[in-house]
Amino acid sequence: MADLEPLYTAEEMKAAEAGHDVEALMERAGNAVAAVVARDYPGARVVAVCGKGANGGDGRIAAQRLGAKVVEVGAELPRADVVIDAIFGTGFHGEPREEAARSIEAIHDAGAPVVAVDVPSGVDASTGEVSGVCVEAVTTVTFHGEKVGLAVAPGSLHAGRIELVDIGLESSETRHARVTSEIVRRLPQRRRGGNKYRSGSVLVVGGAPGLTGAVCLAAEAAFRADAGYVTVCAPRESLPIVEMRLLEAVKRPLEEAFEAAERAGALALGPGLGRGDEARQLVRRLLKETELPAVVDADGLFGFEPVERDPPTVLTPHSGELARLLDVETTWVDAHRLEAVSRAVERFQCVVLLKGSETIVAAPAARTLISTGTPRLATAGTGDVLTGIIGAFLSKGMEGALAAATAARIHADAALAAAHGRGLIASDVAAQLPGVLDDAV
Repeated sequence: MADLEPLYTAEEMKAAEAGHDVEALMERAGNAVAAVVARDYPGARVVAVCGKGANGGDGRIAAQRLGAKVVEVGAELPRADVVIDAIFGTGFHGEPREEAARSIEAIHDAGAPVVAVDVPSGVDASTGEVSGVCVEAVTTVTFHGEKVGLAVAPGSLHAGRIELVDIGLESSETRHARVTSEIVRRLPQRRRGGNKYRSGSVLVVGGAPGLTGAVCLAAEAAFRADAGYVTVCAPRESLPIVEMRLLEAVKRPLEEAFEAAERAGALALGPGLGRGDEARQLVRRLLKETELPAVVDADGLFGFEPVERDPPTVLTPHSGELARLLDVETTWVDAHRLEAVSRAVERFQCVVLLKGSETIVAAPAARTLISTGTPRLATAGTGDVLTGIIGAFLSKGMEGALAAATAARIHADAALAAAHGRGLIASDVAAQLPGVLDDAV
């Protein structure tokens, strides 16, 4: 398995298909859909709802192989055990027209499992956006390469299980890629003769009173992600609590942050830092006055403004934080995740990692990287763990976008490696990191 798997837009799929026999491609695609339906639902009563384009042609071929009934868009849907959705393909965008919307609603009302052809109808294959009614698929059979809209929410939430089928096209470069677990092999290895500083030295800045857990989780995760040295700078009144929780990290008051930065290889700014003017000024000064790669998260993002700097800078907002940075509604970010990340990259001219059901990592003039997440990470403190991992990887000299994307994949894999899913807490994720990182050796 490659560590980066291509994700195709509609335009890229059109280019990949150019010069090929369209009928032959449809034949292979339709046969593949029929094979999946026959395998998963043997003997089932199948109905295929087909549009007028190539996607509808795929659905008709599948129906013919299965001896299934074909229903045109806008017609009534007969009783079925399984529905093949072949209304729209990769070229669809916007909101379904009235007849198509009625057919999608009829598929919903049928209550039968749905196998979608290439993409669920209603999903924009190039962005994952959903502007109106949309098919809820149990399985999506997609061709040649996975589509961007199957990897990015909300589209990814409608796709169900994805089956990728080779229909004989040549591979090509794409603007988006899915990050796989194999990316762990890109991590720099410790060298013989090195020391704790050369293994990666991270300065974590945060930990206001009442928020010390965040800075402790980030520091612990940095160590677990193979950093050799971690310093925590926190307000003086927080240091006794941090001292009790963290054994291995060096602890210093906030006013010594610049001195501590002299021995650091990367900054992790914001976990539990607080949102006052002094906190915001400290983040800005550290970014402007040091030459260290940095990850900025949580409170470090509050009131964040563009800072011109050469070292890699990674911002790690969730949708609410990104909405505040862009002065838009959170619901807009959730509905337009790729566009929101693109706007943030343009505004801040740095790496932006958007958290969510999947993690999107984008940077100026770079390929957009997408890592599938897990619901296990939807618990307090896991964002602080991610910050610590990114800080560790930056301190080892990894390029910003690669460090962020690798950290996101490893973060999810650590959550999946835990013996229990329910009741998982952030420190459980940090504890699993060494085992996940062992795969890089």
